[in-house]
Amino acid sequence: MEQKCSECPLRAKYDRKPGSLAGRFWRWHINFCPGWKAYFTTLTPEEQLMLREKYHFKKHYA
Repeated sequence: MEQKCSECPLRAKYDRKPGSLAGRFWRWHINFCPGWKAYFTTLTPEEQLMLREKYHFKKHYA
Protein backbone atom coordinates (compact mmCIF):
# COMPACT_ATOMS: atom_id res chain seq x y z
CA MET A 1 0.00 0.00 0.00
CA GLU A 2 1.39 3.36 -1.02
CA GLN A 3 1.77 5.92 1.75
CA LYS A 4 0.44 9.43 1.21
CA CYS A 5 2.56 11.03 3.92
CA SER A 6 4.07 13.56 1.56
CA GLU A 7 0.53 14.80 0.80
CA CYS A 8 -0.85 14.58 4.35
CA PRO A 9 -3.06 17.57 5.26
CA LEU A 10 -1.89 17.43 8.88
CA ARG A 11 1.73 17.48 7.78
CA ALA A 12 0.97 20.56 5.67
CA LYS A 13 -0.56 22.22 8.73
CA TYR A 14 2.60 21.45 10.71
CA ASP A 15 4.72 22.92 7.92
CA ARG A 16 2.62 26.11 7.91
CA LYS A 17 2.22 26.49 11.66
CA PRO A 18 4.11 23.95 13.83
CA GLY A 19 2.64 25.28 17.06
CA SER A 20 -0.98 24.76 16.02
CA LEU A 21 -2.98 21.98 17.63
CA ALA A 22 -3.15 20.04 14.34
CA GLY A 23 0.57 20.57 13.75
CA ARG A 24 1.54 19.40 17.21
CA PHE A 25 -0.79 16.42 16.88
CA TRP A 26 0.85 15.38 13.58
CA ARG A 27 4.35 15.71 15.06
CA TRP A 28 3.39 13.57 18.06
CA HIS A 29 1.61 11.06 15.81
CA ILE A 30 4.65 10.31 13.59
CA ASN A 31 6.49 8.84 16.59
CA PHE A 32 4.41 5.66 16.36
CA CYS A 33 2.49 5.77 13.05
CA PRO A 34 3.14 2.60 11.00
CA GLY A 35 2.34 4.49 7.80
CA TRP A 36 4.97 7.15 8.55
CA LYS A 37 7.52 4.44 9.36
CA ALA A 38 6.81 2.67 6.06
CA TYR A 39 7.04 5.96 4.16
CA PHE A 40 10.15 7.11 6.00
CA THR A 41 12.06 3.87 5.43
CA THR A 42 11.48 4.07 1.66
CA LEU A 43 13.31 7.40 1.46
CA THR A 44 16.98 7.76 0.57
CA PRO A 45 19.37 8.41 3.48
CA GLU A 46 19.70 12.02 2.33
CA GLU A 47 15.92 12.52 2.33
CA GLN A 48 15.66 10.87 5.74
CA LEU A 49 18.32 13.20 7.13
CA MET A 50 16.50 16.22 5.74
CA LEU A 51 13.23 15.13 7.39
CA ARG A 52 15.00 14.27 10.66
CA GLU A 53 16.38 17.80 10.84
CA LYS A 54 13.17 19.50 9.70
CA TYR A 55 10.89 17.62 12.10
CA HIS A 56 13.36 16.90 14.93
CA PHE A 57 12.66 13.21 14.33
CA LYS A 58 14.82 10.67 16.14
CA LYS A 59 13.09 7.33 15.53
CA HIS A 60 13.27 4.63 12.85
CA TYR A 61 17.00 4.40 12.35
CA ALA A 62 18.02 1.61 10.00
